[in-house]
Parts: sequence; structure tokens; C-alpha cells
Amino acid sequence: MTIDLASTSDSLSREELFRRINALKKEMNALVLAHYYTLPEIQQVADIVGDSLALARAAEKTDADVIVFAGVYFMAETAKIINPGKLVLMPDARAGCPLADSCPAEEFRRFKAEHPGALVITYINSTAEIKALSDITCTSSNAEEIIRQIPLSQPIIFGPDRNLGGYLAKKLGREMILWQGYCYVHDEFSESSVLNACREYPDAELIAHPECREEVLRHASFIGSTKALLHYTVNSPVQTFIIATEPGIIYEMQKLSPRKTFIPAPKDPGNPRTLCTQMKQNTLEKLYLCMLNRKPEILVDETLRLASLGSIQRMLEMSPA
Repeated sequence: MTIDLASTSDSLSREELFRRINALKKEMNALVLAHYYTLPEIQQVADIVGDSLALARAAEKTDADVIVFAGVYFMAETAKIINPGKLVLMPDARAGCPLADSCPAEEFRRFKAEHPGALVITYINSTAEIKALSDITCTSSNAEEIIRQIPLSQPIIFGPDRNLGGYLAKKLGREMILWQGYCYVHDEFSESSVLNACREYPDAELIAHPECREEVLRHASFIGSTKALLHYTVNSPVQTFIIATEPGIIYEMQKLSPRKTFIPAPKDPGNPRTLCTQMKQNTLEKLYLCMLNRKPEILVDETLRLASLGSIQRMLEMSPA
């Protein structure tokens, strides 16, 4: 394929970017993975769109030579940990995750040492260093399934998301030692703003991600991972939903249920941060340029990769597809 390097990505139409990205996928034998929270046009051009578990599985099973991960850094890093021999690219390597950043490795190592004998189950929204300190990685899709396999007599450290951990502890009726991190997107939904939306749309059903605060979750008709929320809206007879998670998922919800109405849970006027700006750093232009230039490339030190691989492998073994 010949690409006119004189044409900058800024001057290209969306249709031309789609064409060039698809051509590069064939030329490179590349798989483009995108999270549900990315921009609609990224989801349109991706080969697989999913939540963290689905994308981790896709990265594990692919025979592509190149993985292009449109998400946040820990996702691309996880793909590289699983696939050390593949080229892993990311449209914007500065697209980090504040939840992952809220759990520094040295502090977590001290926290772990304060609870000897505890099994460490860590949310996938974490750095490779934290995964290396963990026994099992999990996602919001499989955390409950994994914890149910752990004997009740075994103490558990769960991190870094306190809201997800608190939800699981309450649902499963077992105490867990929680690291006090949180996702700013989900933590900013307030009880008052959600209840106002429920009053404004009395026929709508509130559904929520378990990273939301308990005060919000208690009003939800259904609580689940991003993928679970999507499936629920497809299968439910309800026609209108208030969605308490990052609103990027609404693109896929609307695509699968075009006759239904999806209302993003309103922002709290005092904390209007219910949009993952890091996910939105993935743009068509950056996706095209990263494939064209084969960078930014995601690299993981081999010693760290091997140390973090075990917790990811145990997750995949404990949550069969």
C-alpha cells in the first residue's frame, strides 16, 4: 500500500481516515481493540469493542502481529504483558488512568505487608507494578465469580477501587481489606443528582456500574459491569434507561437497541467530571498516525512482565469464557 505522506492527518476526512486505517490493518496484520468508553468513531473502526475482560481475552487469543489498543495505558500494558512478542501500539500513550495512578507500588507494598496472609485481588485498572504484587487480577465482569472461589476463611485485600470492593463485600457478605482508591468518573455521580433524574424521567430505569458510590447503587434497578449493563439494556423490556457509568457506552447501547432511549446520569453540578477525558484522548487522527509510524509502542521490562503475568493468567483461568 502506498500512503501519501504529504497529506497530514488534520486534512483528512473521517471517511479517508477510516479507509487508511483499514488498509493499514491489512498491511500490518493488526488488530484494533477499543474500549466502550472511547469516541464513537474509534468504536466504528475497531475490530473488537469491549470491556476490560473481553479486550484482555482478545489480546490473549489473537494471531495478529500488531495489537493497537485504543483505551488507557494499563489496558495496552496488559496486552503487552500477555503478548511479549507482538508489537503493541497505543494512539496516545499519555492516556492514563487516575484510578491506577491512585495506587503507588511502594505504598501498596507497605499496605500489603500490614496484612500478612491476605490474598491480594487487584482490579485490572492498575499498573503492572501493582499486578506484580497481586495474586489475582480481576475485572468488574469477573470479580464476583473469582471471589466466590476463594474460601471464606481466606482474608482478601482488594484494590484499588474502594467502591467496587465495597459493593462486592456487601453482596457476598464477606469482609475485605480495601485500598481507598476510586474512579473519578463513577465516584462523581451523587445521590441527589441521580434521584433528580429519576424524578424527571419516572418511566426510566436506573442502571449503574459498581464503581459508583453505594448511595447511588442503592437506587439502581440493575448493577453490573459495562458489558453487563449493555446486555441488560438489550434484553430488558424497559424502553428508557438512566445510565450511571461513563457515557461512551451509550453509543453501543443505541446501536443495539435503536428504539430505546438512553439518558446519561446527570453530572453533579459541584463535581462535573463524569466523562473519562483519558479515554477520549484516543482520536481517529492519533489512531491513524500511531499505525502509520508504528508508535507510541508499549514496552514492559521483562522482569516486571513476568512478575505481573501470573496474576493475569490466574484471572483468565478462574473466569473461563
